[in-house]
Amino acid sequence: MKRGPVVAAGGAVVAGAVVLAVAFWPGGDGEGGGSANPPPSDGKSASSASPSPERSYALSKAPETIPAVREHTAARGPGWRPADSGRVVVRDGDLADEGRLLAGELKLKYAGEGAARQGDVELALTSGEGAGPESYTLSVKNRRVRIEAPTDTGVFYGTRTLKQEVRGERTAPEGVVRDRPAKERRGFMLDIARKHFDVGWIEDRVRELGDLKFNELGLHFSDDQAFRVESDSHPEIVSADHLTKAQVRGIVKLAESRHITVVPEIDSPGHLGAVIRQHPSLQLRDARGIATRGAVDISEPGAAEIVDDLLEEYAELFPGAHWHLGADEYRALTVRDPEGSYPRLAAAAREEYGPDGRVQDLTTGWLNDRADTVRPFDKKPLAWNDGFFRGGTEQAADDLEVAYWTGKEIGAREPVEYLRAGRKLLNYNDEYLYYVLGQPNTFRYPTGQRIYESWTPLVLRGTRPVDRKYDDQILGGTFAVWCDLAGSQTQEQVARGIRMPLRATVQKLWDPRDPGRSWADFVKLADETG
Repeated sequence: MKRGPVVAAGGAVVAGAVVLAVAFWPGGDGEGGGSANPPPSDGKSASSASPSPERSYALSKAPETIPAVREHTAARGPGWRPADSGRVVVRDGDLADEGRLLAGELKLKYAGEGAARQGDVELALTSGEGAGPESYTLSVKNRRVRIEAPTDTGVFYGTRTLKQEVRGERTAPEGVVRDRPAKERRGFMLDIARKHFDVGWIEDRVRELGDLKFNELGLHFSDDQAFRVESDSHPEIVSADHLTKAQVRGIVKLAESRHITVVPEIDSPGHLGAVIRQHPSLQLRDARGIATRGAVDISEPGAAEIVDDLLEEYAELFPGAHWHLGADEYRALTVRDPEGSYPRLAAAAREEYGPDGRVQDLTTGWLNDRADTVRPFDKKPLAWNDGFFRGGTEQAADDLEVAYWTGKEIGAREPVEYLRAGRKLLNYNDEYLYYVLGQPNTFRYPTGQRIYESWTPLVLRGTRPVDRKYDDQILGGTFAVWCDLAGSQTQEQVARGIRMPLRATVQKLWDPRDPGRSWADFVKLADETG
């Protein structure tokens, strides 16, 4: 009896909805090598009359990751998934750390330097002419993965994409990803001064940030409530609950392995209450002799000496390129008449800057002096926008970057005023990017959906974007946790509360396009990718 071909079809749904179809024809089972399907009468063999068994694949779709990849060239093929026999190999020994990390995460063998074979992941450095330092290419072909980039940072980001692609038994789609960030600075800032966070909790956030391709972790560790890092130069100011230097080094080392720079902030000349408690003679007082909370008297030389001691001490502990000097909310400048309210500061300003010298000049001089302290350690200084003042005799140094967070202060300046002056800005817009514990004043916990649907790096203040011509001056953005009412949430509640805002923020910093999926689909993807 003549039988037709038996067709078996199987489908695998992956990021690119790859469909696998397999067709085969049964062989004969007659005595003496006979066939149940004799050759056709024209003498041609059955194999030549019928197509050879083969697989066909649908054209792949772009990987589904957070943040989304910028470019994907589709291809046909099975894609790639980790297998027991798979390895991670590197073409350059400088990629050993990235290779070992990925191998451990995907439960593959790390094989060091060598040639890739089927089932392997290969990491390589390339010349990358014209490519950005954080760009990478990820190719999936012939059941192999190759990640190449001009720097180890780019290679690391390629491994983060691959890790997300295959999470939860998913398959990395066939084809080529070419990816790069829109913004060079993608940060998360944590207020550990008002609330003590466990080392393990901070390290968990570092791992989370690395997987999402953030590259900065800000630590605000000095404020009125506490001083949270061990100090050799001034141990008297350190709070009972604090990070030891060994713990900080561990955080920095972990962050470096995730290509994250830890940016310290010792805010001054305000927010120094923890220092003032041990050095009350440095307290700023108004014309009536009433102490001004958290503010040091910047006409007193001892105030600068202690802050500079700390800046110099921690320069080695935090080896990254950036240093946040704070400079916000100095209470002498939050009153209508600084000179009348603080005559001691006014007199010091006239002595330093002449008869037209004002308190704002003295305060700007303080900021410039602190910038002078950190520059010899190869630090790039930045300060909050309300530490910069219009007019005056003394001007803030040209290289000071502006961390723009608010427009509510007295004499508030629009972001465009800084941009027109040629300054570089970082977006900390408190309307979207401030998670303030307890929601004091007018603050409300930000939602990932609002960031995802309404915010872009151009929205520096309120809800209105600045002109796109200033885009290159906006270096990036930072999502910040401030612990004003520290007991309002536990560490675990904070982690849950910031989970989706972090993902929405990095999506908008990495990919300048309008989001390609709905918020509901974005949340679903976040659950799938971890």
